[in-house]
Amino acid sequence: MKKLWDKGKKMPDEIEKFITGNDPLYDNMIAEWDIIASFAHISMLNSEGLITDDEYIVLKSALEKLLISSEKKEIILNREVEDIHTFIELELTRIAGSAGMKVHAGRSRNDQVMVATRLYSRENMKSVASAVTSLANTLLVKAKESSKIFMPGYTHMQVAMLSSFGLWFGSWAESLADDLFLLKAAWDINNRNPLGTAAGYGSDMPVNRETTTTLLKFDGMNVVSPYTQISKGKVERIIATSISSIAYTMSRMSADIILFLGQNYKFFELPDSMTTGSSIMPQKKNPDVVEMIRARCNRLQSVPNEITLLINNLPSGYHRDSQLLKEILFPTFSDIISCLNISELVIKELKVNPDLLKNPIYNSTLAINEVNSMVKKGDTFREAYRKVADSLTNSSNFRIPDCSEFVHTGSIGNPGLELVSARIQDLSAHFSSPGSRDLFENISALGLHHNED
Repeated sequence: MKKLWDKGKKMPDEIEKFITGNDPLYDNMIAEWDIIASFAHISMLNSEGLITDDEYIVLKSALEKLLISSEKKEIILNREVEDIHTFIELELTRIAGSAGMKVHAGRSRNDQVMVATRLYSRENMKSVASAVTSLANTLLVKAKESSKIFMPGYTHMQVAMLSSFGLWFGSWAESLADDLFLLKAAWDINNRNPLGTAAGYGSDMPVNRETTTTLLKFDGMNVVSPYTQISKGKVERIIATSISSIAYTMSRMSADIILFLGQNYKFFELPDSMTTGSSIMPQKKNPDVVEMIRARCNRLQSVPNEITLLINNLPSGYHRDSQLLKEILFPTFSDIISCLNISELVIKELKVNPDLLKNPIYNSTLAINEVNSMVKKGDTFREAYRKVADSLTNSSNFRIPDCSEFVHTGSIGNPGLELVSARIQDLSAHFSSPGSRDLFENISALGLHHNED
């Protein structure tokens, strides 16, 4: 195995395999972003006179070939190379000769890994935000469609007071709006450039970090060099926390759906095509898909704690422990996107029961409405409360109010869906960044800096 740090002493295979672990799999996932960051770095080196124009041209061509290979999933790491960073440098040296040996000037594999991870995470967070927005919009459509269909609200799992399906669907949309806000905060923290801090203590090379920050479309940079290593794991945990918040919303919403699909509730119905049967009970229509959403999202909520346990007692500076961050964080992106997409399919097919209040067991949900009606006619609230409480029997039959009687924002007659929608659209617009190919073209468009050999 070729290693950039090889000192001529062969490491035992068992140790080598143990240290490497699953890293080749996750290195392939950041390959395109390491290529892009390397392009930004050589462009900066060219502008600072550390790479000539001729060398820049050769290296740019080599990096573009590598980017195409990455896009086609043709880069396969094996035990002949140590990692993706070694692979790229060796390929550049093979194609560009001595120019390839210059690309590592002013950087370390530490900041190289970090910048590729930040770019990879940024792209995936953009996809997560898109999936959250799509599900939230679907929930808002369902909320509007069912805004005048009553359902009972519960406290302590007891029938409590009148609600509506519009409020139920809308509440989860608003929860996702808060999740988008948290994801935005994680995006902002992640979207800072660590490149140029080398092993965490800067460099005496004339590295222009402002240039690479602009080229890679970061909002800013991690300023004080040692902080970049302190932030390793911290940023990943913040991202995982934002994803776990989405998972929390999804898990609780799924629990409601599973409960309300039950024969004892019959609030919702799913088509047979979205349920499973039983090997022994012919009548079963099991909501396995929703249960799997709940289970996957419950697991996702454990990820921030797993990262905490990995990094919590590390001193400042780089430690090999952080290699495991990729295999903890990276799968969460595809996992949460899958749960969001499947949830949207479920919500679209979810049919509500419009006749729930015909069932007399839900008549008690109207008790507070009777109290409020008496208050509006002149009784004090406590007097009305006592009168209704004293008259309650199993056969109490209260009047079903009209939706127009609910006027305050967030109530049955005025759920405020347009406010939630506006907030979601405003937040989702924040998640904008160029893809790897666009970044490559943007860097290329700046051209040469006409440095002499």
